[in-house]
Amino acid sequence: MIERQQVINLTNEWLANKDYFLVDVTIGKDDKITVEIDHAEGVWIEDCAELSRHIESGLNGEADDYELEVGSAGLGQPFKVIQQYKNHVGLDVEVLTKEGKKLKGILKNADDENFTITITKKEKVEGAKRPQIVEEDLTFPYNGVKYTKYIVNFK
Repeated sequence: MIERQQVINLTNEWLANKDYFLVDVTIGKDDKITVEIDHAEGVWIEDCAELSRHIESGLNGEADDYELEVGSAGLGQPFKVIQQYKNHVGLDVEVLTKEGKKLKGILKNADDENFTITITKKEKVEGAKRPQIVEEDLTFPYNGVKYTKYIVNFK
């Protein structure tokens, strides 16, 4: 059986000195290996093919039968690693809090412990007849939300 850590090590060998980063490696019960990588400017199919060949060459000595799929972290899928947050600063995101509340806003900041989104909401301002649109920054620890994902806009 192929070990997940072995695939991670092979992937990290290929990633060395590249701007790509590893998002996830999964191995299913049927020995289907899925490797997800990402890059701030998107993932190129040629690079996925090159990484796939690198992993296969490292697993060549394995007697196990396996299926290997190398691709990018899905657009619109929940973020899995902090680098994805950092790459999406300034863009629209959706956050689902642990309490089940969905928030949409702009990812304002992401550091190693927390991320901040700026939401807009209507709020009654003292002295105003009608509610005004105001911005509010909300900060969350990464493990304090169920998910965060990029909102794809076709504007």
